Amino acid sequence: MNKTERIIPAKESVYLDGPKPRINELAFAWQIFRQFIKGFRTLHFVGPCITVFGSARFKEDHPYYQQAVEVGKKIAELGFTTMTGGGPGIMEAANKGAYESGGQSVGCNIKLPFEQYPNPYMHKWITFDYFFIRKVLLVKYSYAFIIMPGGFGTMDEFFETLTLAQTKVINDFPIVLLGKDYFQPLLDSIDDMAKHGTISPEDKKLLFLTDDVNEAMDYIKTYVRKNYTVKPRRRLWWLFEKR
Repeated sequence: MNKTERIIPAKESVYLDGPKPRINELAFAWQIFRQFIKGFRTLHFVGPCITVFGSARFKEDHPYYQQAVEVGKKIAELGFTTMTGGGPGIMEAANKGAYESGGQSVGCNIKLPFEQYPNPYMHKWITFDYFFIRKVLLVKYSYAFIIMPGGFGTMDEFFETLTLAQTKVINDFPIVLLGKDYFQPLLDSIDDMAKHGTISPEDKKLLFLTDDVNEAMDYIKTYVRKNYTVKPRRRLWWLFEKR
């Protein structure tokens, strides 16, 4: 009888596999702490960000890729830093648009069994071992979120961000869905949630759906300028902080 192979082979045992010796749990907690601190130090001075979520699978000739390049350019024009998951596809395209137009471009990459390499259009990036650390950093430094077409990972990031806004963990941050044809079935499902009472009708106001990059930028610009004053962060020499 042939041994069953894992669809996605892990480089080590899955960390959510039950209790381990206390020293192992302490080592795991320390590893998480170190990655958070490294992320904080790397991204502390990148400036106010707009995070772009989207699929890693689109190539340069795809319309969504080309639209993401335009998104990165427009974010740079607003004076914001473009932040992505640091990988290929839409992430690469948004970073590329910002990078090539003189804007700041950063990323939070993730180690995967099939290796996701950082794209070459970032001024700074950091690679994490765990998705939950990565998602915290993608949200922490952002004043707005643009969700472009994507798969399970994009939907995970989208709904986690939306849940944080719904529960007032983060307040008054624009969440833009860019792509009416792609996202309309999802919005229909959200309408069904409201009909069944699992969300409030007001929760739908947390989202802004458009096909127009300029319209998305105008929405974000109006929202951020109305609600926030962006102040530069001071570097502390005794913490060896560098931009």
